[in-house]
Amino acid sequence: MGFGSGGGADLMRKFLDEAGGFAVIDGGLATELEAHGADLKDQLWSAKYLFTSPDLIKKVHLDYLEAGASILITASYQGTIQGFQSRGFSPAESEALLRRSVEIACEARDIFQGQYLKSGSGFSEGAINLKQRPVLVAASIGSYGAYLADGSEYSGNYGQEITVETLKDFHRRRLQVLSEAGADIIAFETIPNKLEAQTYVELLLECDTKIPAWFSFTSKDGINVVSGDSMAECVSLADSCNKVVAIGINCTAPRFIHSLILSIKKETLKPILVYPNSGGEGYDPVRKDWVLSGASDDDFVSYVSKWHEAGASLIGGCCRTTPNTIRAIAKALCKGFDAGKGEAEQPIEVEKNSVEDTLTLNSTSFHNSSSNTSACSRPLLV
Repeated sequence: MGFGSGGGADLMRKFLDEAGGFAVIDGGLATELEAHGADLKDQLWSAKYLFTSPDLIKKVHLDYLEAGASILITASYQGTIQGFQSRGFSPAESEALLRRSVEIACEARDIFQGQYLKSGSGFSEGAINLKQRPVLVAASIGSYGAYLADGSEYSGNYGQEITVETLKDFHRRRLQVLSEAGADIIAFETIPNKLEAQTYVELLLECDTKIPAWFSFTSKDGINVVSGDSMAECVSLADSCNKVVAIGINCTAPRFIHSLILSIKKETLKPILVYPNSGGEGYDPVRKDWVLSGASDDDFVSYVSKWHEAGASLIGGCCRTTPNTIRAIAKALCKGFDAGKGEAEQPIEVEKNSVEDTLTLNSTSFHNSSSNTSACSRPLLV
């Protein structure tokens, strides 16, 4: 076990120290896009909006920053070169869309920090001093099953013909493009099996990426990853790679998270991240729709302090979580921090119309991908 020799590991610890010992990951991107009228019944899912409505993606990123998130995950989860090409884009255009996903998140961070932090505009009296809060951009890489859009991302069953080499050929160029686009970290998300974890480890080493990565697995029983592969073996594999600086769970029911944190802690000393689904609904991959299961947003947030106490230092939400969920997570974590440290920091409170005003003021730059890329030129974890 151990953090490995990569410099990114130390910088992740520094990031967490500067953030107060914990960091809040954003919530469901697709959920919020749908709340604004987006139709995501598409093989590209939220990545479709990289070319149909990038402004909307940026607004959602800003909503999550406003709610208290310190980590933005890009809209590239289901964005692949192969998927974009199937929609008529050239290889070069497809790569540009992947880069654009990072640029949009960086631009949102620039707007948030530039308009809010420098001027103080939009903050109520007593709000958290956001100059103390760094913000990371995580470039999302979804599984091969997410590209297939056939439900296999939730089973990890790709068939006997799919090998590590097959998956490396599929993911290689995407990883190269995203790792050079200006993100701070690569987020390998919703990893459903050991095969894909092995693929990512080998690619990180072969491509010699200059930014670190996190590995986030998914489980449906609280014991193994969804394919049935051992969670312990998958975590140990991720831990062995010095380019991996955090390991955890996403797209999993909240009720399983506590036991999974304890299981992960046995295999790694690296920071643990968790960003589960809301628990209120389950996804039907055939209907491409959500089915109510009875849990509430309050039920989700009630777990947060326990997850943090168990060892998770990066906490957020996945499917069906919203800015309200993230705001509640930030409040719960800050409350625990206040109790432990005796400090008076409070979660941020931003006037609702301040984001709308900023979007209006910056609408011209939203359509020029080269107009605001300075924040993407210097990743924070390298």
